[in-house]
Amino acid sequence: MTNKQIVHIEYGIAFVFSFYIYTMLDFPTWMFLVFLLVPDITMIGYAVNNKVGATIYNIGHSFILPLVLIFCSTFFALDLLLLLSIIWISHIFMDRCFGYGLKYPDEFKRTHIQEI
Repeated sequence: MTNKQIVHIEYGIAFVFSFYIYTMLDFPTWMFLVFLLVPDITMIGYAVNNKVGATIYNIGHSFILPLVLIFCSTFFALDLLLLLSIIWISHIFMDRCFGYGLKYPDEFKRTHIQEI
């Protein structure tokens, strides 16, 4: 098994685990399914050019913002924010499981997962 395959499996397991946590918190499954692909709206930046597109896409597909939102959701006791954060993180896990990673500004299809 190659390192790349191991990384894909790890992210797949992380996706399943995040969905499990989501369901254990009794959040509605239909919301998970409806909002799972919402972070892909960050691809809209590619309408401008590759550099702007990669920057906006990478902001929406890094773990920093959803983890900050999880912290805020626990600090302010906002369940809706926690629900959306878990879905967002699950989306990132799913993307990386399928080989979609953070984008390089020179080409849309080139990602950091491919460099492994």
